[in-house]
Amino acid sequence: MIDPRAVISPQAQIAPDVHIGPFTVIGADVVIGAATWIGPHVVINGPTSIGAGNKIFQFASLGDAPQDKKYNGEPTRLEIGDRNVFRESVTVNRGTTHDKGVTHIGNDNLLMAYSHVAHDCHLGDQIVMANCATLGGHVEIGDWVTMGGLSAVHQFTKIGAHCFIAHNAAVTRDVPPYVLAVGRPAVPHSVNSVGLQRRGFTSGQILNIRRAYRLLYRSGLKFKNALEELEKVAVTQEEIRPFVEFIKRSERSIVR
Repeated sequence: MIDPRAVISPQAQIAPDVHIGPFTVIGADVVIGAATWIGPHVVINGPTSIGAGNKIFQFASLGDAPQDKKYNGEPTRLEIGDRNVFRESVTVNRGTTHDKGVTHIGNDNLLMAYSHVAHDCHLGDQIVMANCATLGGHVEIGDWVTMGGLSAVHQFTKIGAHCFIAHNAAVTRDVPPYVLAVGRPAVPHSVNSVGLQRRGFTSGQILNIRRAYRLLYRSGLKFKNALEELEKVAVTQEEIRPFVEFIKRSERSIVR
């Protein structure tokens, strides 16, 4: 399953059924789980752990040193879950000691060609990053987020679950769950209703989310007053709670 032309460190731990293509380089302190497929010309450096069933296409670079001038060679990590797909020329960097020291990618994500995940980012599950989508350092992305091609996220920014970031958007503030954001800088456009329908949200739940969105962005209420009203709604509407909690913990302020 390992091409003889691949270069594998003796310190790497590779499951018996992993496929590794020609001219791929696997460094020390790399752990690769079962049923993972790695194409040709891939570079994986450690410390990096990769779960089961991942697919890594040619010219991807995973687990290399962060692109941060403050980084001085500390043993930070990259952690990757299961069943992720990394297409051509994807780059994912390890963490830094100026955060938790870990870049984390969850399960079942698709990172298309030339997308980039910088140091200390935390990605959930079922995320799609289209071609050339880019994350600055310390970014958090919730589950089921879709990022359009050429979109970019400023460092220390958070994007909530089920968001849709349009192509070519530049996200400089936090984006609450369920929101479709567009523009440079990105602004809220609407609720990601199509995505919610595909993920099994009921028509009633989507209606509640739309009402919460309008209350926050279209009612004309001051932010503090709108948040107070949303907190009341979240008591009886469970789908609104993530929306409210995300807004309350935002540190960069939310898109407006």
